[in-house]
Amino acid sequence: MKPVLKMSALAATILLAVGCQDEKTSAPADTAAPAQVEQTAAESAQAFDSEDQKAAYAIGASLAQYLSANLEQQKELGLDLKKEDVLAGVSDVFAGSSRLSQDETQQALQELDKRVSDMMQAKAKEEAAKNTQAGDDFRAEFEKQEGVKKTESGLLYQVEKSGEGEQPKATDTVQVHYKGTLVDGTEFDSSYKRDQPATFPLNQVIPGWTEGVQLMQVGSKFKFVIPPELAYGSQANPSIPANSTLVFEVELLDIIQPDQDAEATAGAHNHE
Repeated sequence: MKPVLKMSALAATILLAVGCQDEKTSAPADTAAPAQVEQTAAESAQAFDSEDQKAAYAIGASLAQYLSANLEQQKELGLDLKKEDVLAGVSDVFAGSSRLSQDETQQALQELDKRVSDMMQAKAKEEAAKNTQAGDDFRAEFEKQEGVKKTESGLLYQVEKSGEGEQPKATDTVQVHYKGTLVDGTEFDSSYKRDQPATFPLNQVIPGWTEGVQLMQVGSKFKFVIPPELAYGSQANPSIPANSTLVFEVELLDIIQPDQDAEATAGAHNHE
């Protein structure tokens, strides 16, 4: 967790300027006519007495954007950090009458960091619990469908197309086409969209894949529903939330033999 609002004094200076501009503006910027916007931009460009002043303003504007986004993130977590209070802090410091010493300021920011961290952990735990329940419900319904089978590990699969080729071993390298989605239908990966089959050693992917693809024959297509413990568990990434049940449609195209052309493995795709 990165420290929160460590540059608040500098950034708040800019928000002070922005706040003053807001008070002087009679209408929101997004309602202004294009000609008015162009005129305002032209006037702004001429409003600086020197390049140094313009550069300083640009630095401040950049900091203001950072702080504005930061305050919005804290608001989403449930914190009530008001712009007015931030501006009061910078105004007091500039006036030489800060209500907090430097040590007290750092302590307050450290306490804020901890509160944010605790809130994020609580939110992550709540989301993980929701994902677990959603996955349990989805698997229970999927298991009722015709032709669905369940292995001892909890892996669910359904044969969509039978093949007549060989079955791979865990130590084999396979070539597949696949699409992966969450239980709500959100697609997070697809070799079809890349128009490039994936090639990888079967013992270097998530357990659900290692087990499931060994049940397939070359030329077949299966649908797998993989519980979190056979996928990524509590590990979260931008596209796959923690404790997610994953749904894969997989076509087994080939089992790559050691003496096959090296180009066949050039597009190897690791699902770890």
